[in-house]
Amino acid sequence: MILPWGDLINMNGTRKVNATNDRLRRVEGRHNALVKELRHAFSRGELTETRECAVEGFRIIEEAVRSGLKFRAVFFSESAQARAARLLPQIHSQVETILLPEKLFSSVVPSQTPQGVAALVQMKTFSLEQILEGTGPGPLLVIAGVQDPGNLGTILRSAEAFSAGGVLLGDGTVSAYNSKVVRASAGSVFRVPLAKAELSTLAGALRSRGIRMMATSSHKGVPLPEAQFSAGTAVFIGNEGAGIDKKLLGEMDELIMIPHSPRVESLNAGVAASIVLYEAARQRT
Repeated sequence: MILPWGDLINMNGTRKVNATNDRLRRVEGRHNALVKELRHAFSRGELTETRECAVEGFRIIEEAVRSGLKFRAVFFSESAQARAARLLPQIHSQVETILLPEKLFSSVVPSQTPQGVAALVQMKTFSLEQILEGTGPGPLLVIAGVQDPGNLGTILRSAEAFSAGGVLLGDGTVSAYNSKVVRASAGSVFRVPLAKAELSTLAGALRSRGIRMMATSSHKGVPLPEAQFSAGTAVFIGNEGAGIDKKLLGEMDELIMIPHSPRVESLNAGVAASIVLYEAARQRT
């Protein structure tokens, strides 16, 4: 049972909640520092200066817990008080847990159908060099201009499912910390090694390490079942409409084509990457 609110309002615009779980601290001011930080992180879709990502939804936050990530703060809306009882025991007792009025919560969280919980989560970060060293048995993925958040989220989910060696995010690619990408990844963004990369210099860096470069193509190249995904391979996935830049395409060691009906012009970037990763995993087994 949730007891009524108390009437004590602090100077910083907060009020202590008289509830069965006294960890919840009610914040009513939109200028509260943590509320402002959450709003800013959501609007930018990038990590904060302290490497925190704004996330929302019960399942996503439970995935962050399962991934062993640290929380800066967790925010609940008034309508989510009952469900907070399920999540609070999973959150470290030193983490700020804040209750927001419904209107304030909705103004901060971008989802049109918010579940009533959001958080600032500290992400694991990787350098380009760490990714190039290889962090998994599968090929390295290079994302060259994928702009749809759902596509990138799908790619990250498949990268984890099929043990990609890591994911490099090239110029023009949507941020992996965009709230829609995080949601579409179903939590894989918390666990897949990620780094940004300059596509103009990446080919040279890959070649210097003996990494073979492959790119997906709609209608030409080696049929996917015949392609060899040996150790030290990077697969480039291009923009949904324009594909991979011609200059970058000229740097590839091999083009690979996923056989499909000629009635279909091309495959969705997320689907194409998933099929390629599955074939690479199939070959390893």
